[in-house]
Amino acid sequence: MAEDLAETEDEVLDQPRIDAVLAAVEAGDGEGVDSLLDPLHAADIADLLEQIGPSDRRALLALWSHEIDGEILSEISEGIREEVVEAMPREVLAEAVRDLETDDVVDILEDLDAPQQELILTALEDADRVAVEQAMAYPENSAGRLMQRELVVAPEHWTVGEAIDFLRGAEHLPDQFYHVILVDPRMTPVGYVTLGRILSSGREARLRDITEDSFRSVTATDAEADVAYIFNQYHLISCPVVDGSGRLVGVITIDDAMNVLDEEHEEDMLRLAGVGDEADVSDGPVETVKQRLPWLVVNLFTASLSALVISQFQNTIATLVALAALMPIVASTGGIAGTQSLAVAVRALATRDLTRANAARVVRRELLAGMMNGVGLALILGAAGVVIFGDWHLGAVLGLAMIVNQIVAALGGVLVPLTLERMGLDPALASGTFVTTLTDVMGFFAFLGLATVMLT
Repeated sequence: MAEDLAETEDEVLDQPRIDAVLAAVEAGDGEGVDSLLDPLHAADIADLLEQIGPSDRRALLALWSHEIDGEILSEISEGIREEVVEAMPREVLAEAVRDLETDDVVDILEDLDAPQQELILTALEDADRVAVEQAMAYPENSAGRLMQRELVVAPEHWTVGEAIDFLRGAEHLPDQFYHVILVDPRMTPVGYVTLGRILSSGREARLRDITEDSFRSVTATDAEADVAYIFNQYHLISCPVVDGSGRLVGVITIDDAMNVLDEEHEEDMLRLAGVGDEADVSDGPVETVKQRLPWLVVNLFTASLSALVISQFQNTIATLVALAALMPIVASTGGIAGTQSLAVAVRALATRDLTRANAARVVRRELLAGMMNGVGLALILGAAGVVIFGDWHLGAVLGLAMIVNQIVAALGGVLVPLTLERMGLDPALASGTFVTTLTDVMGFFAFLGLATVMLT
């Protein structure tokens, strides 16, 4: 079976291939594992290691860990990377990390314990080790951690011909690069030229005359989220990194910047769901509980506020039992509307589309949208109340409560994250709990309060 799959489904990771790999592992068939995994891309092999269970993963690594290279190692998720590193023979690990660029080595080291970090550092050549240690000295989640030291530099006064001759004669060049960075005598980056412009220009052309208008540079201590924003905003392919004195120390490429954007999006989504920013399907039950239980406890206390509001209207509910069945409709619909508004606001804050300059306009838009949604839902729910219960007073209470809670939900969804952001807190981390509590409390209060006034 392994041979058939290897011959007919090259470079495809699907369930039959996964099943075949697990069968080969169970049989201790190292050659079968090789034939199944060798045709796969590094990212697919990383996905395979993440999808199978811990015991199967350990058995697979025992058979195949000598084949894991640096590219596979860099693709593996943080949750299981430490386990894979521990299972790899030391000489294989040394060879794997030697093939990686410095930014990829730093990315791996950040997720490992000190003993494993030292193990990888000792496997590097002296120059690479110094570069990685210097990068690790920068703050976590900074441009200095994200940059690579392998770059191509040329004096700004060079001609295209001199640059081409230099590139052809250089012994060591990065495996992939997009720009030749131009520097002045102080090693300050002053521009860059794409390889396409170099190849399409005459040899006599000055490099400074064919530079790109998109040139930007960042400081090594800048936050990586700010770097990713610059790449996305100005459509950059690469960006030089300078130290505090403006000297060139590295370069960040688009693949690393886009990885940061993906991670930011993923963290926002996980935080909005209240499961932490490091949740992973490979986590064990204990890690999962540690991530989720704190927010469930917080939600338990906030839900008590809704119970407290309801308890204040016991006599009203006792008088008209139908209220007990209808009041969750108002609260839950408000919760959904608040989540919709919140998701848009948090994403806009993350992408810097929502700022102080346009905050008032966005709040007005949400207010109007909440009122319009509330009126539309009120007409439907009010009519249903009249038809089902034969009481237009009850229908009016339902409709008015719906309008009030839709307005509260729309405003809360944008004002809560804006307030948290002004306070220096992460809007994605706590907004969901506050907005849900707000819509529940106001939904019950509006519905039962109106019912007390109009029906009793």
